[in-house]
Amino acid sequence: MKVMIRKNAAGELTAYVPKKDLEEPITECQKPELWGGVVTLANGWRLELPEMPGDTRLPITVEARRLEG
Repeated sequence: MKVMIRKNAAGELTAYVPKKDLEEPITECQKPELWGGVVTLANGWRLELPEMPGDTRLPITVEARRLEG
């Protein structure tokens, strides 16, 4: 699914899923550089993000995979 990753005004990472009109803060990252790992959103969703360079500029739209559980 398409997901836009950005920083909000407070500097927190957020994920926006246009298809669901859902925007949630990212509360946990599997990897410190964010990319290529699993992130957890405030609503409990877990998304697997693609591998990208650590210095990738935000905001960016990526193809992420929602994990069940």
